[in-house]
Amino acid sequence: MKIEKAYSSIDVHVAGEAFRIIRNAPLVHYQTLEELYELFPQVYKEEQNLLLNEPRGFAGLNGCIVVPPLNREADAAVVFFNHYGTVPVHYSGLTAVITALLECGDLKPRDTSRYKIETVTGIVSITAVMKGDEVNSVTMESGFCQVIGKEESLSALTANYTLVQSDQTYAVFRKQDFPLEIQIEELADLRKWGQTVLKNLSPDVKGAILVDESRIAEGHIKSITFRDDLFIVRSPGFGPTLAVFTCLLSSGAISKQESLVNESIYESQLEVQVSERKESSYQFTMTSRGFITGMQTFILDPTDPLAAGFLLK
Repeated sequence: MKIEKAYSSIDVHVAGEAFRIIRNAPLVHYQTLEELYELFPQVYKEEQNLLLNEPRGFAGLNGCIVVPPLNREADAAVVFFNHYGTVPVHYSGLTAVITALLECGDLKPRDTSRYKIETVTGIVSITAVMKGDEVNSVTMESGFCQVIGKEESLSALTANYTLVQSDQTYAVFRKQDFPLEIQIEELADLRKWGQTVLKNLSPDVKGAILVDESRIAEGHIKSITFRDDLFIVRSPGFGPTLAVFTCLLSSGAISKQESLVNESIYESQLEVQVSERKESSYQFTMTSRGFITGMQTFILDPTDPLAAGFLLK
């Protein structure tokens, strides 16, 4: 074995969604985080493939690169990415990053429990409460979310959906319109549904959400989200949860609802609360917890025929 390059990483999951935080990414020159974001597809293509693709990674893995902040108010800066490119902001990813920084000693705990992380969309304020050496809870506020298209028709399924802008643009569908249950036993049929939907949506839509509202009176919903690359989000997902909550509030399906629990097909849960409303837009408070699952060193052997990895779909 010949070692050409070595990378260390921290793996963290948040409600089942996995993140790989790269600790020693190659240094590049940039003047703004936006410039690094634009350069990323070219300068980090090898790392993206090596560390996210199988056999070292897997289809549901998200990537994070943490760099020193350029804004003096921030404690760290981060760029998120997946198998296909960069992602402007990832709320669950921010939980993963602050958990790793604090529990691994890269960031000193504060009595206030307040920290700021710089992203390409701006600085996000985070409250991370520690008990002993562990981060017990992470709380942050979302940007404002709003419905951008109501009851659009999808002819391929003779069904309506609502377009919502949260962290990305999502199409929200109601389970009552389809003969499906959001259960592991129906995963094959759900995948077919997701593929059909995404093939007929605009490329601007980054995810399709199927939501079960049968327990909405209890402040509880169940959903499954398909990314635009046809993969299933492995948690309820903060972005999808915010999109569904915004949709329900805007349509009047719920009123005066202060909090909502979203459950995934894998039975993990995330909870969000309404923090502010401005006309037809909503801002939410999100609370979650990250769990470190591994600290690893990956190497690149130039003779490895699968150095770029692959993805199973």
